[in-house]
Amino acid sequence: MVRRGQSQRFRFLGNDKNYVYLIMKIVTKNINIQNEIFTLTNQRALFWKKEKALILSDLHIGKTAHFRKNGIALANQIMKNDLERLSILIEYFQPEKFIVVGDLLHAGDNSDVDEFCSWRNQYKDLEFYLIEGNHDKISKKLELKLCLNYKSKFLEINDFVFVHDVEKEQLKFQITGHIHPGFVINSVVKKIKLPCFVVSENQLLLPAFSEFTGLDTKNLPKSGRFYVFTDSEIYEI
Repeated sequence: MVRRGQSQRFRFLGNDKNYVYLIMKIVTKNINIQNEIFTLTNQRALFWKKEKALILSDLHIGKTAHFRKNGIALANQIMKNDLERLSILIEYFQPEKFIVVGDLLHAGDNSDVDEFCSWRNQYKDLEFYLIEGNHDKISKKLELKLCLNYKSKFLEINDFVFVHDVEKEQLKFQITGHIHPGFVINSVVKKIKLPCFVVSENQLLLPAFSEFTGLDTKNLPKSGRFYVFTDSEIYEI
């Protein structure tokens, strides 16, 4: 079991008298990859101190609005909670770069995207990098709306390549998303699925940042180290 750098953060959500008291415990674990230190968190994000970069994948902004458009009643509080967690991480780490390793969006432009853009405008000095994922169908108009500083299929920083899904022919170490990795823990009562990071010889696989995603426990890198987390712990398996 690993438990490092615990910090409890809170924020009031809502307006007028309709407040929700959000408490979020940030647990961190430093790992060494290619002689670089990366900080895993139990809040589905990664921090690279040397580059002052907050790194995450699979926000799927607009997913709840897409469901509502298709007759499935889902509150957009799901996305609000994701953005509030992200705000707290930004306050905690004070990054200069914000790197999304694919699937920022879920279904193009919709009302949830408008809300994300309003959120983004709070952080005008934060450089925003998007590595395009399979859901990121972004027109030039939408690209401007999102206030992106960089958009591409790949991003190379030093000895690392950021790409949404792993590239088999890539020689550099890859930081990827797409899979929404999960790990099954067998308890006495039932099987429990938990999100995780997976580190293998040539890849660091990020968990999906949005909590409104499924978990894939099968299509994961072989011979990887699993960093499984809960709201209060990080476990290395």
